[in-house]
Amino acid sequence: MPLTEAGIYAAALRLIDADGVEALTMRKLATALDANPMSLYHHVPNKEAVLRGVTRMVGAQFRTVTLQDAPWQERIRLLATDFRTLAHRHPELMAYSFSHQPDFIQADDPFWTALTAIVEAAGVPRSEVSEIAALMVAVVVGVLAAELNGALHQWSTLKPPGFDDGGDGDGADSADTAVEGPDQDHMFRLVMDTLITGLESRLTGGRDSRDTGGH
Repeated sequence: MPLTEAGIYAAALRLIDADGVEALTMRKLATALDANPMSLYHHVPNKEAVLRGVTRMVGAQFRTVTLQDAPWQERIRLLATDFRTLAHRHPELMAYSFSHQPDFIQADDPFWTALTAIVEAAGVPRSEVSEIAALMVAVVVGVLAAELNGALHQWSTLKPPGFDDGGDGDGADSADTAVEGPDQDHMFRLVMDTLITGLESRLTGGRDSRDTGGH
Protein backbone atom coordinates (compact mmCIF):
# COMPACT_ATOMS: atom_id res chain seq x y z
CA MET A 1 0.00 0.00 0.00
CA PRO A 2 1.49 3.40 -0.96
CA LEU A 3 2.46 5.80 1.80
CA THR A 4 0.24 8.81 2.43
CA GLU A 5 0.40 11.60 4.98
CA ALA A 6 -2.87 10.43 6.52
CA GLY A 7 -1.55 6.89 6.85
CA ILE A 8 1.69 8.13 8.41
CA TYR A 9 -0.18 10.24 10.96
CA ALA A 10 -2.54 7.39 11.84
CA ALA A 11 0.35 5.00 12.42
CA ALA A 12 2.21 7.63 14.46
CA LEU A 13 -0.84 8.14 16.66
CA ARG A 14 -1.05 4.42 17.38
CA LEU A 15 2.61 4.39 18.42
CA ILE A 16 2.17 7.51 20.57
CA ASP A 17 -0.91 6.09 22.29
CA ALA A 18 0.99 2.89 23.06
CA ASP A 19 4.43 4.17 24.06
CA GLY A 20 4.37 7.97 24.33
CA VAL A 21 5.76 10.81 22.24
CA GLU A 22 9.36 10.34 23.34
CA ALA A 23 9.40 6.75 22.07
CA LEU A 24 8.32 7.79 18.58
CA THR A 25 11.10 7.81 16.00
CA MET A 26 11.05 7.95 12.23
CA ARG A 27 12.63 4.49 12.15
CA LYS A 28 9.96 2.98 14.40
CA LEU A 29 7.30 4.69 12.35
CA ALA A 30 8.72 3.25 9.14
CA THR A 31 8.80 -0.22 10.69
CA ALA A 32 5.15 0.11 11.73
CA LEU A 33 4.31 1.06 8.15
CA ASP A 34 6.55 -1.66 6.68
CA ALA A 35 8.34 1.03 4.71
CA ASN A 36 11.87 2.24 4.11
CA PRO A 37 12.66 5.00 6.65
CA MET A 38 13.94 7.29 3.91
CA SER A 39 10.65 7.02 2.05
CA LEU A 40 8.88 8.79 4.93
CA TYR A 41 10.84 11.95 4.21
CA HIS A 42 9.10 12.29 0.86
CA HIS A 43 5.92 13.04 2.85
CA VAL A 44 7.06 14.57 6.17
CA PRO A 45 10.39 16.33 6.81
CA ASN A 46 10.94 15.26 10.42
CA LYS A 47 9.40 14.00 13.67
CA GLU A 48 8.17 17.47 14.64
CA ALA A 49 6.21 17.69 11.41
CA VAL A 50 4.71 14.28 12.14
CA LEU A 51 3.63 15.41 15.60
CA ARG A 52 2.04 18.55 14.19
CA GLY A 53 0.24 16.51 11.58
CA VAL A 54 -1.02 14.03 14.15
CA THR A 55 -2.25 16.85 16.38
CA ARG A 56 -4.07 18.48 13.49
CA MET A 57 -5.61 15.14 12.53
CA VAL A 58 -6.90 14.53 16.05
CA GLY A 59 -8.16 18.10 16.35
CA ALA A 60 -10.06 17.81 13.08
CA GLN A 61 -11.77 14.68 14.40
CA PHE A 62 -13.17 16.52 17.42
CA ARG A 63 -16.90 16.08 17.62
CA THR A 64 -19.47 17.42 20.03
CA VAL A 65 -23.24 17.21 20.19
CA THR A 66 -24.72 20.50 19.03
CA LEU A 67 -27.48 21.89 21.23
CA GLN A 68 -28.33 25.05 19.38
CA ASP A 69 -31.48 25.68 21.41
CA ALA A 70 -29.88 24.95 24.79
CA PRO A 71 -28.61 27.71 27.11
CA TRP A 72 -25.04 28.71 26.36
CA GLN A 73 -24.00 27.46 29.80
CA GLU A 74 -25.09 23.91 28.92
CA ARG A 75 -23.49 24.10 25.50
CA ILE A 76 -20.13 25.19 26.87
CA ARG A 77 -20.17 22.47 29.53
CA LEU A 78 -20.75 19.84 26.88
CA LEU A 79 -18.05 21.26 24.63
CA ALA A 80 -15.50 21.27 27.44
CA THR A 81 -16.48 17.76 28.53
CA ASP A 82 -16.07 16.44 24.99
CA PHE A 83 -12.67 18.13 24.73
CA ARG A 84 -11.66 16.49 28.00
CA THR A 85 -12.81 13.12 26.67
CA LEU A 86 -10.60 13.63 23.61
CA ALA A 87 -7.64 14.53 25.83
CA HIS A 88 -8.06 11.35 27.87
CA ARG A 89 -8.48 9.26 24.70
CA HIS A 90 -5.01 10.34 23.52
CA PRO A 91 -3.32 11.44 26.77
CA GLU A 92 0.29 11.16 25.57
CA LEU A 93 -0.30 13.24 22.45
CA MET A 94 -2.49 15.84 24.15
CA ALA A 95 -0.11 16.30 27.09
CA TYR A 96 2.69 16.92 24.59
CA SER A 97 0.56 19.32 22.55
CA PHE A 98 -0.49 21.30 25.61
CA SER A 99 3.12 21.92 26.63
CA HIS A 100 5.01 21.99 23.32
CA GLN A 101 2.62 23.22 20.63
CA PRO A 102 1.17 26.66 21.41
CA ASP A 103 -0.51 26.63 18.00
CA PHE A 104 -2.17 23.23 18.44
CA ILE A 105 -5.56 24.96 18.23
CA GLN A 106 -6.16 26.71 14.93
CA ALA A 107 -8.88 29.13 13.87
CA ASP A 108 -10.62 26.52 11.72
CA ASP A 109 -10.55 23.71 14.31
CA PRO A 110 -14.03 22.39 15.18
CA PHE A 111 -13.39 22.99 18.88
CA TRP A 112 -12.41 26.64 18.44
CA THR A 113 -15.21 27.27 15.96
CA ALA A 114 -17.80 25.87 18.39
CA LEU A 115 -16.34 27.68 21.40
CA THR A 116 -16.29 31.12 19.80
CA ALA A 117 -19.85 30.64 18.53
CA ILE A 118 -21.03 29.78 22.06
CA VAL A 119 -19.16 32.70 23.64
CA GLU A 120 -20.73 35.10 21.15
CA ALA A 121 -24.16 33.54 21.76
CA ALA A 122 -23.67 34.19 25.48
CA GLY A 123 -23.66 37.91 24.75
CA VAL A 124 -19.96 38.70 24.66
CA PRO A 125 -19.24 41.61 22.29
CA ARG A 126 -17.70 40.33 19.08
CA SER A 127 -14.56 42.40 19.68
CA GLU A 128 -13.94 40.41 22.88
CA VAL A 129 -14.97 36.92 21.75
CA SER A 130 -11.46 35.70 20.87
CA GLU A 131 -10.00 37.09 24.08
CA ILE A 132 -12.62 35.46 26.32
CA ALA A 133 -12.46 32.18 24.41
CA ALA A 134 -8.66 32.13 24.64
CA LEU A 135 -8.77 32.62 28.41
CA MET A 136 -11.30 29.82 28.78
CA VAL A 137 -9.13 27.49 26.69
CA ALA A 138 -6.10 28.41 28.79
CA VAL A 139 -7.90 27.45 32.00
CA VAL A 140 -9.34 24.20 30.64
CA VAL A 141 -6.05 23.16 29.03
CA GLY A 142 -4.19 23.93 32.25
CA VAL A 143 -6.55 21.72 34.24
CA LEU A 144 -6.38 18.91 31.68
CA ALA A 145 -2.57 19.06 31.56
CA ALA A 146 -2.51 18.76 35.35
CA GLU A 147 -4.92 15.82 35.15
CA LEU A 148 -2.85 14.01 32.54
CA ASN A 149 0.51 14.41 34.27
CA GLY A 150 -0.85 13.60 37.74
CA ALA A 151 -0.23 17.04 39.21
CA LEU A 152 -3.91 17.72 39.90
CA HIS A 153 -4.21 14.57 41.99
CA GLN A 154 -1.01 15.44 43.85
CA TRP A 155 -2.07 19.00 44.58
CA SER A 156 -5.53 17.93 45.69
CA THR A 157 -4.02 15.74 48.43
CA LEU A 158 -1.97 18.57 49.95
CA LYS A 159 -3.32 19.56 53.35
CA PRO A 160 -3.79 23.21 54.31
CA PRO A 161 -1.38 24.47 57.01
CA GLY A 162 -2.63 23.42 60.44
CA PHE A 163 -5.08 20.89 58.99
CA ASP A 164 -6.03 18.24 61.55
CA ASP A 165 -7.21 14.89 60.16
CA GLY A 166 -9.24 14.09 63.23
CA GLY A 167 -10.65 17.53 63.93
CA ASP A 168 -14.32 17.04 63.10
CA GLY A 169 -14.87 13.34 62.86
CA ASP A 170 -13.29 10.03 62.12
CA GLY A 171 -9.63 10.68 61.45
CA ALA A 172 -9.26 7.53 59.36
CA ASP A 173 -11.94 8.66 56.90
CA SER A 174 -10.31 12.07 56.56
CA ALA A 175 -6.93 10.52 55.95
CA ASP A 176 -8.34 8.15 53.31
CA THR A 177 -9.96 11.08 51.51
CA ALA A 178 -6.71 13.02 51.58
CA VAL A 179 -4.73 10.13 50.12
CA GLU A 180 -7.21 9.43 47.31
CA GLY A 181 -7.90 13.06 46.56
CA PRO A 182 -11.16 14.54 45.24
CA ASP A 183 -12.88 12.97 42.27
CA GLN A 184 -11.43 14.53 39.11
CA ASP A 185 -14.81 14.54 37.34
CA HIS A 186 -16.16 16.61 40.22
CA MET A 187 -13.16 18.94 40.05
CA PHE A 188 -13.62 19.48 36.32
CA ARG A 189 -17.28 20.35 36.87
CA LEU A 190 -16.15 22.79 39.55
CA VAL A 191 -13.77 24.44 37.10
CA MET A 192 -16.55 24.83 34.55
CA ASP A 193 -18.93 26.17 37.22
CA THR A 194 -16.33 28.78 38.11
CA LEU A 195 -15.70 29.81 34.50
CA ILE A 196 -19.39 30.03 33.70
CA THR A 197 -20.22 31.95 36.87
CA GLY A 198 -17.40 34.38 36.13
CA LEU A 199 -18.61 35.00 32.59
CA GLU A 200 -22.22 35.38 33.77
CA SER A 201 -21.07 37.94 36.33
CA ARG A 202 -19.07 39.85 33.74
CA LEU A 203 -21.96 39.92 31.30
CA THR A 204 -24.41 41.00 34.01
CA GLY A 205 -22.01 43.69 35.19
CA GLY A 206 -21.64 44.98 31.66
CA ARG A 207 -25.41 45.18 31.20
CA ASP A 208 -25.83 46.92 34.57
CA SER A 209 -23.17 49.44 33.64
CA ARG A 210 -24.89 50.22 30.32
CA ASP A 211 -28.28 50.47 32.01
CA THR A 212 -26.97 53.05 34.49
CA GLY A 213 -25.00 54.99 31.94
CA GLY A 214 -21.68 53.81 33.36
CA HIS A 215 -22.33 55.16 36.86
